[in-house]
Amino acid sequence: MVGFVTLVPALCRSFTRSPRVVLGFLLTVLVIILTPRGEILRGAPDRGRLSVVLYVFHFLIIAPTVDFFKPSCLPIADSDSLNMTVRVGKFGQMGMKPMGSGMSKLEALFSHPLYNTPTPPIHEDDWLLKVKPKGKARETSTQMWVSDSDIGYDSGHWNRSSGSHPPWLRFHLGISRWQLYPHLDPNMASLVQQLSTHRIVSAVQKSGGTQLKLVMSFPNYGQAMLKPMKQERDEETNFNLYYFSDFERHNAEIAAFHLDRVLGYRRIPPAVGRLVDVVTEIKDITTDHKLARTFFTSPVNNVCFYGQCSYYCSTEHAVCGRPQNLEASLAMMLPDPSLATRRTWRSPWRRSYSRSKLAVWEKDPDYCDKVKKTPPYNKGTRLVDLIDMTILDFLMGNMDRHHYETFEKFGNNTFLLHLDNGRAFGRHSKDEPSILTPLEQCCRIRRSTLLHLRLLSLPQYRLSDVMRDSLSHDPLFSVAPLLSELHLSALDRRLATVLKTVSRCQERQRSRHGEGDDDVIYDDVTDYKTLVKHVAPAG
Repeated sequence: MVGFVTLVPALCRSFTRSPRVVLGFLLTVLVIILTPRGEILRGAPDRGRLSVVLYVFHFLIIAPTVDFFKPSCLPIADSDSLNMTVRVGKFGQMGMKPMGSGMSKLEALFSHPLYNTPTPPIHEDDWLLKVKPKGKARETSTQMWVSDSDIGYDSGHWNRSSGSHPPWLRFHLGISRWQLYPHLDPNMASLVQQLSTHRIVSAVQKSGGTQLKLVMSFPNYGQAMLKPMKQERDEETNFNLYYFSDFERHNAEIAAFHLDRVLGYRRIPPAVGRLVDVVTEIKDITTDHKLARTFFTSPVNNVCFYGQCSYYCSTEHAVCGRPQNLEASLAMMLPDPSLATRRTWRSPWRRSYSRSKLAVWEKDPDYCDKVKKTPPYNKGTRLVDLIDMTILDFLMGNMDRHHYETFEKFGNNTFLLHLDNGRAFGRHSKDEPSILTPLEQCCRIRRSTLLHLRLLSLPQYRLSDVMRDSLSHDPLFSVAPLLSELHLSALDRRLATVLKTVSRCQERQRSRHGEGDDDVIYDDVTDYKTLVKHVAPAG
């Protein structure tokens, strides 16, 4: 019996590679040889002696073997439940990585052909910003830009070479007509590191807006928008609050950036979580006197402040450290409007922002027919661009999309900026179908968007799993997950709703015009037949 129990795991896996197993084996042999007969259980018969020996053998050999090695002798689970091993990310955060494939869910998704379709080269006029051409010979000596460092900023020496540029400048110079940053951007790691770790030299309140926001400056002249923690991650928005009275959440800004990237949009500036010292990184360095006057110490000795804004800027709604550390999101600022003017557009499906009135689109089911005849939605990609944004908002439960922006340089032929997402991810227990009204009324969607959505509905690329993996790379993950499991589950549920809506549109199209879905699908995929082999429709 002992020999049988010993040989089975040995044949399954060479267990002698583990020092723990070798030690366990030797101790077991010693127990058998050195223990006088009858003394193991103070006079127990041979059957009891043998049982104890087997128990010792199990705990010292079998258990470590199963724990340490892949259990090839045990029943094999399906490919979606591969054993997971923990890895430490670039900034110390924990992520999950499948042992079998060697790639995490996020890495597998970003390696998919759909995310790596060849793109045409970007023409010079399609870059948002340009580095000045090299000057004449007499100007060469002044071609290098040199900063002063007498107020906490670094002494910067930048020239036309991208290697001399700080991460924020490389991000600005990488913005094109089609996206804010490229897929698998090599600059992203440096950008995230700057946002999460670099010294803050200035903090002032951002003017405008309804809630408290700060502009943080770094020694290399980069700037980021800070939104402080106002609500616990697991806390749902009060159902008695109107959408325009909701808090802005720091984790919503971070999660929105990750979701936008997972969907393949890349239209939200990078946003990162950070623990900010309220005293040394805000109070002691701010030059904003109005902000400085709002600091106080709470009855439990936490340092708090509330700033000046339209909503929730009072001692009753103060932002407080614990006692000085404050969770916040830091989103990379876009180029200054003096360099890259942005145009603000009112959304055709803007809500009434009234407690009693409905917007026109809420009363007219044929409202989209009018929108389709109105510039800029009557030609180009503007309508499907807006549908893309609608899908993003529905997935994260954002009802606060009253305007959107574009870079004026590119006219109407460019992407929409998905900015200001703080009111997303407020409720996981309830979906808001009215957010999907543009898709429901217009029945129009990009083929590439639909392919991405179908891919993310497959078990091996499940949206919740990919988002969980992606968010695990954020520095605040070491404090707590950025989204609760209930919010992640809601993403899968809402994705299924979007796909069902598209299916209804296609069925409606076929019932009216027979075969074909040309009126539903905007075909922006050149090699559709090749890609569709890799993306099976959701069942």
